[in-house]
Amino acid sequence: MLALGAIAHQSTVRALGGRVAAHPFKHGGRHEIGDLTLFSSYHCSRYNTNTGVLTEEMFVNVFRDVADLLGQ
Repeated sequence: MLALGAIAHQSTVRALGGRVAAHPFKHGGRHEIGDLTLFSSYHCSRYNTNTGVLTEEMFVNVFRDVADLLGQ
């Protein structure tokens, strides 16, 4: 699973029965919750991309990490 933004990350952790404190949001973060893997990225909003909070390279790297896991 991939969560775009901290709110999506926290909501997903809760929905999976995890504790947010035990699974903090971090761009490029990866958490195992039960038998699922949760990846997290900054949201790809105009604000985040225009201010450089999220670059194209950072966003692509998250998808590379997801693809690497799926290829295992």
